[in-house]
Amino acid sequence: MIDYTIFGESHGKAIGVVITGLPSGLPLDMDAVAAEMARRAPGQDKTSTPRKEKDAVELLSGLFEGKTTGTPLCGVIYNTDTRSKDYSKLKDMPRPGHADYTASVRYGGFSDYRGGGHFSGRLTAPLVFAGAVAKQLLAQQGIAVETRISVLGGVEDPTAEQIDAIILAAKADCDSVGGAVSCTVSGIPAGFGAPDLGENAEGIFAKHLFAVPGVKGIEFGAGFGFASMRGSQGNDPFCMADGKVQTVTNHAGGINGGITNGMPVTFRVAMRPTPSIAKQQQTVSLSGGTNEVLVVEGRHDPCIVKRALPVIEAAAALAVCELMNI
Repeated sequence: MIDYTIFGESHGKAIGVVITGLPSGLPLDMDAVAAEMARRAPGQDKTSTPRKEKDAVELLSGLFEGKTTGTPLCGVIYNTDTRSKDYSKLKDMPRPGHADYTASVRYGGFSDYRGGGHFSGRLTAPLVFAGAVAKQLLAQQGIAVETRISVLGGVEDPTAEQIDAIILAAKADCDSVGGAVSCTVSGIPAGFGAPDLGENAEGIFAKHLFAVPGVKGIEFGAGFGFASMRGSQGNDPFCMADGKVQTVTNHAGGINGGITNGMPVTFRVAMRPTPSIAKQQQTVSLSGGTNEVLVVEGRHDPCIVKRALPVIEAAAALAVCELMNI
């Protein structure tokens, strides 16, 4: 089973990932990897951070003559556009909503606070690389992962024009905006998972998805909508189609009792507004023990939802690899 470890900090020399457990002989399409990296890359338009990074992956090990060797695959992405001085005051004055304070407590004040350090959305770049590799592995088994923005700033199923307008309006107000990403994983056969802790299909997905910065909620299928339904509305009637057991509807999101039922696995994640905003916010001085007012400086996304689509796909693909013991 493949596993991965992400390393590095936002303003360190580089970030990257080590992927273990890959089968040998997997042809790795680096053009497809580059396309996935480009979907997440910053600085592409006015709706994202102006920080410019190519996000080019340099492979240090695990690939020979275009195919995986079966040994650890290590990919490195060098940081080339950092402005650490923008974060100097955050060591003492943590951003509300960010991990500055909890990281300081957890690591005894030794965490790298520049750009959010290891807690930055920058660390989703190596996650997308790992996910791009996983997606190529899953494609061999007919499994595909797709996402879309289903909510942005309270607007359901926004169009591309609405998405940009909502984000730019928040940016003009020195603020940020959150949203939700819907994901569909098709091609997973029935029977994967278990009701038990550690093997539950929904739990495996949740573990990978909650490791994505900014994800604060997950629902599968109808999710919280079940709270307003009757059983006759929420149940998915069974039927035979193409010689297989299927369901007429998919309110369960492809999972019953922690086990896949053969229908597409569908879920939605809620993503918080970016904590780094230019409005005045209340915080504290950790050294002085006083209440303070903070205005966050530097370059930040007014919304992370657009760039999060390939990140959520990557986390989902890696979750499927664990679920199916690939």
